[in-house]
Amino acid sequence: MELLGEITADRPLLVVAVKEEAQFLDTDLPVLLTGMGKVNAATALATALGRGPRPSGIVNLGTAGALRSGWIGTHVVGTVVQHDLDGELLATLTGETYGAPLTLPDGGDVVLATGDAFIADEAARVRLAERAALVDMEGYALATAAALAGVPLRIVKHVSDEAGDGAARSWRESVAECARALADWAEANTPYRS
Repeated sequence: MELLGEITADRPLLVVAVKEEAQFLDTDLPVLLTGMGKVNAATALATALGRGPRPSGIVNLGTAGALRSGWIGTHVVGTVVQHDLDGELLATLTGETYGAPLTLPDGGDVVLATGDAFIADEAARVRLAERAALVDMEGYALATAAALAGVPLRIVKHVSDEAGDGAARSWRESVAECARALADWAEANTPYRS
């Protein structure tokens, strides 16, 4: 976890998993680098929010794999689900609901599946495409932490790969281009400079 800048109540906080995704951000806004995965994302954001003050909002910028053919570009997420938590089984064991889908304010109709596994095989891609259009490793955790803190969150993802065979190589080759597109989106859609 690394916080670049200072969180204030009158500005949003940009949240990015890794420095490669943040490499073109040149902003006065604070930027939180969480590390990859749900645990890193949730603990970093919860720690930053717990220290106070809380930002006016949170914008998660990051890469995502496309689970469906033809998905490219930058997307604002409307719903996040966890793909690696068997909520139905847990409900039968405990009677409690864990990992229900979360709807985000100001989101569109794009569904993002979050899990700690980097999806890089066709079978997993096809299975997940039944539930979501995009896949990442942090979105659901960030949405949960933000909701618990009462801070609005937007998730913005740029497609880096097709989440199938060769996805890891594709991510490495495309992350700079994705980072540029995410920085451009942030500049156009947030109070990027004071």
